[in-house]
Amino acid sequence: MAAAAHWIARRDPNGVAAFVASDHRITQDDLFRAAVREAADLAGFDRLVVFGVKPTEPSSAYGYIQPEQAGGASPVQAFVEKPDRATAVAYVARGYLWNSGNLVAAARTLLDELKAFAPEVEAAVAAATPDGEGQVLELTPAFEASPKISMDYAVLERSRKVWVLPVVFDWSDLGAWDAVAATDTGGRGLWIGGSGDSSNLVRVAEGMVVATAGVSDLAIIVEPDAVLVCHLSRSQEVKSLVERLRQVSPGHVSPEGRRMALPAAADRFFDWMDLAALPLWATLGVAPDGAFVEALDARGRAVGDFRRARVQARQAYVYSAAGREGWSGPWGRLVLDGIEAFERTNLRSDGLYRTRVAPDGTVLDDTPWLYDQAFALFAFAGAAEVGIEATRMTDRARRLVAALEALRHPGGGWREAGDHPFQSNAHMHLLEACLAWEALDPNGPWTGLADEIVALARRSFIDAGGGFLREFFDENWSPAAGEDGRLVEPGHQFEWAWLLTRWSRLRGDIGLMADVHRLYETGNRGVDTRTRITLDALNDDLTIRSRQARLWPQTERLKAALILAETETEGPARTALLRDAEDALAGLTRYLEPSGLWRDKLQADGTFVEEPSPASSLYHIMVACEQLRATTRTLGLTA
Repeated sequence: MAAAAHWIARRDPNGVAAFVASDHRITQDDLFRAAVREAADLAGFDRLVVFGVKPTEPSSAYGYIQPEQAGGASPVQAFVEKPDRATAVAYVARGYLWNSGNLVAAARTLLDELKAFAPEVEAAVAAATPDGEGQVLELTPAFEASPKISMDYAVLERSRKVWVLPVVFDWSDLGAWDAVAATDTGGRGLWIGGSGDSSNLVRVAEGMVVATAGVSDLAIIVEPDAVLVCHLSRSQEVKSLVERLRQVSPGHVSPEGRRMALPAAADRFFDWMDLAALPLWATLGVAPDGAFVEALDARGRAVGDFRRARVQARQAYVYSAAGREGWSGPWGRLVLDGIEAFERTNLRSDGLYRTRVAPDGTVLDDTPWLYDQAFALFAFAGAAEVGIEATRMTDRARRLVAALEALRHPGGGWREAGDHPFQSNAHMHLLEACLAWEALDPNGPWTGLADEIVALARRSFIDAGGGFLREFFDENWSPAAGEDGRLVEPGHQFEWAWLLTRWSRLRGDIGLMADVHRLYETGNRGVDTRTRITLDALNDDLTIRSRQARLWPQTERLKAALILAETETEGPARTALLRDAEDALAGLTRYLEPSGLWRDKLQADGTFVEEPSPASSLYHIMVACEQLRATTRTLGLTA
């Protein structure tokens, strides 16, 4: 309100503002407009004018205003809080009015009163309100210095310039279920009522049904994880029930604690993917030459003056997968153009791919990271699987895997570039690429390579005693010295569990599943028990190393829980895994924006790091989406 007043005062020193609540219900538009005009005239006399609604009953749902004199507009004698019913009866008898919470005031008058009674608010807002024309006002970070206080407490209850204008239009702030019921438009969802049950307010969540017989004047509110039933005359008591619930089961009153049944949540996730994320990144996320951008900011603007090989390959795979799952957008062109742009700018003379180039193709970092080669193989497999130049993609993949011999380590596996040449992560993605190629190129080297990586994981990556998987090693594939060797990432425990389950199925190696379940349980040690969010890092004693939680571990927990649920017969074990999948999908959904963007880093204090959405996350989201579609089909899960 203060910022709007500053904006108006700069444009028109005599300007008058009407501050009206967006969630109130007013059906008599003409009477409301007339009241605003009358209040605007009064505001021109250096007054702050509030609307006082003439009560239709002695309600305890609203605060009241005591005018100095009865009749028309009057100075305010007092504002009073919501009373009990007996006090409300007395207030109505004495001519008190309901406080509608709407205000009409000259911008300059409101600012003067703010300076007098809440100078810290006025100063912060003045500093945060930029100069300039235009219809959009973006406050600067100086706004954060303003104290958090309502205009009622800051000014209206202290100023002597406040007047009340009695109004008679129908009004409700929809602040309780009886107020919602009075609108006759508050019902929602599937309700089957018996004869005479029409006086109830029933709101039912998607996928649920309520049946009643012989009840009246009730509010029945049904969510997937909670049910409220109260008499409409006692709607004001719901607030106290919520406070009690906050003590008994805090998850039910926090947004992150809400749980939606997996089939319904899956359908919502699929819609977000098909209708928001894929279209957004297929347009704003693509450069004119067909390459993919690194990131998009909150306004959909491309961010980054470089292109990483892993992003180009991942995005190409994403749109191959989208086509395979039936997305109707231009996925084929996106895949082909993206891979061809990648070939032009990133292919080295030795058959490997450099890690980073500028948008014009200038080489920024010629290093061939093993991690990037794995994703190039994965992108080629995705394209071949959907029929995009399959022969050419196979030739490229075989050429690349031959070139990888240059990165071989005599002690087994491959060396990575950079400061940590011996690590499990790049091998994990190389395994993923090999599994993708096995069925597409049965005469290729893929089965042998996959088996080699799994053997190395069982022998060295997975700790024999603890059952967890480490990240960094020395040249003998023993744990690296210091803190690097102690790092255990919950997300990678889940990701390896998912991949090893796939390998176990293909080979019929049931013995591996004991290792898989230990990895899965280690991953769950990194899941916050309150928020059900997967954290970034543990130590090798499985204590928490970092309480930051990036987006990608949420997708890996979802994938692992789903594929393991497929391996279980119907019963408690499968039910528990599907429950974990519900948690993981709910956690992932916290990161997703309706626009098709996402947040990447959730901090320990529950806030997200303000930064552009990295394109690299879409691969994780898409593969989780693929596994979710597969499991819902396999297990027959329907909303």
